[in-house]
Amino acid sequence: MIKIEDLHKSFDGNKVLRGVSLQINKGEVVALIGGSGSGKSVLLKHVAGLMRPDRGRIVVNKKEISTLRGRDLKELRGRLGFLFQGGALFDSLTVSENVAFPLKEKARLSDELIQKRVFKEIEQVGLSGSEHKYASQISGGMVKRAALARALITDPEIMLFDEPTTGLDPVIGLAILRLIDSCHRKLAFTGLIVTHEIPKVFSIVDRVAMLHKGTILAEGNPQEFVSSRDPVVREFLDAGIEGAIAY
Repeated sequence: MIKIEDLHKSFDGNKVLRGVSLQINKGEVVALIGGSGSGKSVLLKHVAGLMRPDRGRIVVNKKEISTLRGRDLKELRGRLGFLFQGGALFDSLTVSENVAFPLKEKARLSDELIQKRVFKEIEQVGLSGSEHKYASQISGGMVKRAALARALITDPEIMLFDEPTTGLDPVIGLAILRLIDSCHRKLAFTGLIVTHEIPKVFSIVDRVAMLHKGTILAEGNPQEFVSSRDPVVREFLDAGIEGAIAY
């Protein structure tokens, strides 16, 4: 479903991605981990078509993103759902209006049908009763739930998650990860999750890839990662596990 080949990206001479290659199969969810500033979010934005690489390519469902323009690019993005790090809800809109926004922008549906789909998604993420509240009136965890409902309302084939638990306490963060897992089981989307939630995220993903110094240092299933003897992987995992135990 997603094939990243030898991807390079620099900003003002600073090389962030130095030949990233990664493949994500249809229906699979992959966790992308790595230290702060390793380029995880930059890679995610390339997959979403929000950035163009200096070199290399990304193929999504047999179409190379960097060569698409206009209607073709818009069509491809229409098949993607993106959960932004901060939720990115519109402050001037209610929860239901935020969730409805993509449908009103992209789909030619009656208001009645849109409302039915909106309330179905709101119920799925556990926000029933909060439809008419604004972002400023709900908690951070509820903002993430609303943002997830908005991302899922168009039935995307691919879901991209940029630090979905950032800013949340560990209990609420775990609840969001479990909600993502539940939605994946129901909808079978292909997913890429950028996260620092180690080792919690391992229970909801099929594979893990670690970005280090601009390349994929290691990848494998969660069990293979946990048992890795690579010193860089080991240091990163041990720090995450110790942090979880400390909490």
